[in-house]
Amino acid sequence: MNAIISASDLANDLTGANPPVLLDVRWQLTAAKAAGEPPYDGRADYETGHLPGAVFVDLDRELASAPGEGGRHPLPDLAHFGAAMRRAGVSSGTPVVVYDGGQGWAAARAWWMLRWTGHPDVRVLDGGLPAWEGSLDKSVPAPAEGDFVPEPGTGLLDADAAAELARSGVLLDARAGERYRGEVEPIDPVAGHIPGAVSAPTTENVGADGRYRSAQELRERFKGLGVSEGSRIGVYCGSGVSAAHEVLALAVAGIPAELYVGSWSEWSSDPDRPVAVGPDPQ
Repeated sequence: MNAIISASDLANDLTGANPPVLLDVRWQLTAAKAAGEPPYDGRADYETGHLPGAVFVDLDRELASAPGEGGRHPLPDLAHFGAAMRRAGVSSGTPVVVYDGGQGWAAARAWWMLRWTGHPDVRVLDGGLPAWEGSLDKSVPAPAEGDFVPEPGTGLLDADAAAELARSGVLLDARAGERYRGEVEPIDPVAGHIPGAVSAPTTENVGADGRYRSAQELRERFKGLGVSEGSRIGVYCGSGVSAAHEVLALAVAGIPAELYVGSWSEWSSDPDRPVAVGPDPQ
C-alpha cells in the first residue's frame, strides 16, 4: 500500500463502498512572536473550510504531549491519543487519509502515529489541502465513534539508540542545513547536530508544487546520502514532526526507517550529550 494518495484518487475513494475517514491536521511551527501577535490557530483555519467530512486533529494536544524533558513534541499518552482517534471516527477496519495545509509535516506526524500504533491503512494526501480541487465545507461533522485501540509498535528511537544508529547505520537529520551545521538555532538551546548524523533537509523530499518526488527520485536521493540496501535508517529533526515527513518519504521510496521523536529538542537539552557542528557528520 502506498503511503500517499493523490487528490483525484481520494475523490474516487470518497464515493466508493468503503470511504476513508478524513483527518485535518493543519498546524505550523510557532516560534516566538512579537507582543500581541497570536500563534497560528489550525482549528480556526479548519473552520473556514475543510474537506467534506474531515475532522480536525490538534497536533499539539492529540498527537503530542506537553513539552518537557522528552522534547517539544513528545509522544502523547496512548490512551488519550486513542480516545481522540475514536472521537474522529477512526476504526481499525476503515482506511484513513490525513492532510494538512500543504507543508506535509503535521499530516506525516499523524500518519506515523497511526501506523506506529497499529492502524493498517493510513495515507497522506499528497500536496495537502492546496492539491484538493473539490468543494470545501464549513460544517463540523459528528462521526460515529470508532473502535481503534492503539498499541505501540517498533521503529521508535530514544536518544541512546539514535546515537548508536549514527555509528552503525544511517541517521538522517531532517532540519534545514544551516541548523544542522550549527550556524543558526532559532528554537533549541544548542546549535549543531548529533555526531555521525547526515544532513538531509525535509524540503528536498518534495518538488516545487509541494508534492512528493517520485519513488525513484527519492531512492536516488537517499542513496546519495548513504542509504544502501539493508541499511538501518533513523531520522530526527527539531521535535519529531518534520522527521515524520522524511520517514514518509523513505516509505514512498520503499525504505523502512525509524523515528527519534525527541529529536534535537531532547538531545540538546542534556549538556552531557555531544554536539557536532559544521558540514561534516562527525
